[in-house]
Amino acid sequence: MERILALLLPVIVLVALVGGGFAVLQLLKPPVEKVDEQPRGLSVFAEAAELTDLDLTVEAQGEVRPKRQIIVAPQISGRISYVSPDFLDGGFIRKGQVLVRLESADYELAMVSAQSTVASAEQRLAREQAEAEIAQQDIAELGIENTSPLARREPQLAEARANLDSAKAQLADTQLALNRTAVTAPFTGRVRERSADLGQFVSPGQSLGTIFATDVVEVSLPLSDEELGRAGLPLAFAETAEEPGPRVVFSAQVAGERREWTGRVRRTAAALNPQTRLINAIAELDDPYGTGSDNGVPMAPGLFVSATIDGRRMENLVRIPRSALRGVDEVFIGNGPEGKLEIRQADIVFSNDDGAYLRSGVEAGELAIISPIQAAFDGMGIQVVERMPDGSLEPRTPRGNGSDDEDDETSALVAGEVDGAKQ
Repeated sequence: MERILALLLPVIVLVALVGGGFAVLQLLKPPVEKVDEQPRGLSVFAEAAELTDLDLTVEAQGEVRPKRQIIVAPQISGRISYVSPDFLDGGFIRKGQVLVRLESADYELAMVSAQSTVASAEQRLAREQAEAEIAQQDIAELGIENTSPLARREPQLAEARANLDSAKAQLADTQLALNRTAVTAPFTGRVRERSADLGQFVSPGQSLGTIFATDVVEVSLPLSDEELGRAGLPLAFAETAEEPGPRVVFSAQVAGERREWTGRVRRTAAALNPQTRLINAIAELDDPYGTGSDNGVPMAPGLFVSATIDGRRMENLVRIPRSALRGVDEVFIGNGPEGKLEIRQADIVFSNDDGAYLRSGVEAGELAIISPIQAAFDGMGIQVVERMPDGSLEPRTPRGNGSDDEDDETSALVAGEVDGAKQ
């Protein structure tokens, strides 16, 4: 027993010394300072909303067509004796230019016959006038009163005058037919196609070809009711000097290059298309082969073009990045000083690649969040980093009243997030 106590006593003394020393150290340890630190929120990028004015535009497409296009046809029959070298597919023609001439021999002979008929009718009228004068003298010499018109040769004289008028009308008709042997262009333009040639016999109304005027071309642009409102066009619009139509910029790829032409909306169609429920705005371009061309490249009929119509001007709108829109009309706003997320309902007027334009819901200067956020809710804690116009980034959510080391750590963390986003 004494031997066991002798072995355990040193161990007990050692444990007592260690326990006592630990208790003394705990008593002498300074108290731990408690710091209240909020958990760090999700870092998000945002851009400031800005106050701006907006010039609305409407995009549409359509096919160019000539404003005037006709089928060239003769008014008389005959064999073609001449065809203008300009009267061929793609040819340029001038107003009054002879396109086709028919053989005129038959009509020249008819002209001679009609002239002879007129001369005979004039001779008969002169004879009847002379006989009427003689009859009047005879009646006066005989002292006859209340004579009949026939005795005075009045019906014969009227018939002779009528025959002369008829002969002159026949002569005029023959002259008109002779003139119509030459088929002329009623306007300056181009030939779309030719369907008759030299030596062919043609009948009245038979197609010789198709020509169109080059003074004006037009494009029918189908617009919805909402696009019609953006363009500022009423349903029944016709351009006047007091109310000119909106400007239209046409564009198309021609020979591998993008070309542009500037015209105006002149009118709208009379009715909506019953299948599409769209209404056509008719835009025109003056002198497409001359002053209206793009460095000599015309806006030719048959070309399919895109059109940008100048619309209404809206003032005092707020613009935010398009990526800041959530769903149909929601916008996430970052409250930088408080580090909170706010979900707003916005009145969106228009949106395109340049941004979304709002009438209400967001004030100028507020930070619209452009970063994707999963399971967002109003009041959610975030760390807002603003993207400046020059591309630089500025943190907008303070880290609290921490030490300089904490501020340095925050800056480094933001920088790391920026580098990750850029990568």
